[in-house]
Amino acid sequence: MSAPAVELRRPKGRRHRHREMIWGTAVTVDARAGEEDLPPERAVQHALDVAVANMRWVDAVFSTYRPDSLVTALRTGLLDERRLTRWDPAQAALLDVLQRCREGRRLTDGCFDPWAVRGGFDPSGYVKAWAVERLADDLVRAGCANVCVDAGGDVVTRGSAAPGEPWTVGIRHPEDPGAVTWTVLPGDGAVSTSGTYERPAHIVDPRTGRPAAGARSASVVGPDARLAGVLATGLVVAGRDGARWFTGLDEWSAWVVDPAPAQSAWSIGRERHRSG
Repeated sequence: MSAPAVELRRPKGRRHRHREMIWGTAVTVDARAGEEDLPPERAVQHALDVAVANMRWVDAVFSTYRPDSLVTALRTGLLDERRLTRWDPAQAALLDVLQRCREGRRLTDGCFDPWAVRGGFDPSGYVKAWAVERLADDLVRAGCANVCVDAGGDVVTRGSAAPGEPWTVGIRHPEDPGAVTWTVLPGDGAVSTSGTYERPAHIVDPRTGRPAAGARSASVVGPDARLAGVLATGLVVAGRDGARWFTGLDEWSAWVVDPAPAQSAWSIGRERHRSG
């Protein structure tokens, strides 16, 4: 009797998960097999190693806490923006961030303004989302088609969580970490949440110089993590007044919790949410 034929297949459900403490938060990278399988183990590990190296590079260039960063040099006057050159990769990245921050300031009627903070230019509210999107796209180019990168309020997803299952991101209640107030399906997109419920004074209203009081939290969903971070911060400052500049942004939606003591919230933009 001949032996039965054996069909060798790659195991289903392969997954790589890495957690890195950096940028003052935990960055979690989750790469999974979906309709497209993951690359070989060694290739995935190399892609994750490159991602960690890029996280550290972003920290070295943009951290406001490192005395040797380019942003610190800019804040202290040791570096003149007019002398930055695009021939240097770090300086070119800083020039791009400066330009995007100015565009965000115009778009939000000044509610997002990294220059209107104590100590000088602080792009942290933009850079984290910008860096998370770069990490996700680098992983996709390395063959990891299904990936989620989560960095403390900034989430970027690509592909799917499993075959036929989209990535699902839950937005927590400002006063209850265990309660989800909004559930979104970003697709190949991003979710950015900004709020005052954990660090009440860390978002400043550029118009008054005082802590932002327009909203307790704002979560923005759309195709671009960089702009999502700008819009979320701007809505925390502006509150319901931010609907003026948010209305008309195609492919975008937001969920905003009003300031205390109000027990109310509102949504705006494209319907990308499900009740949670």
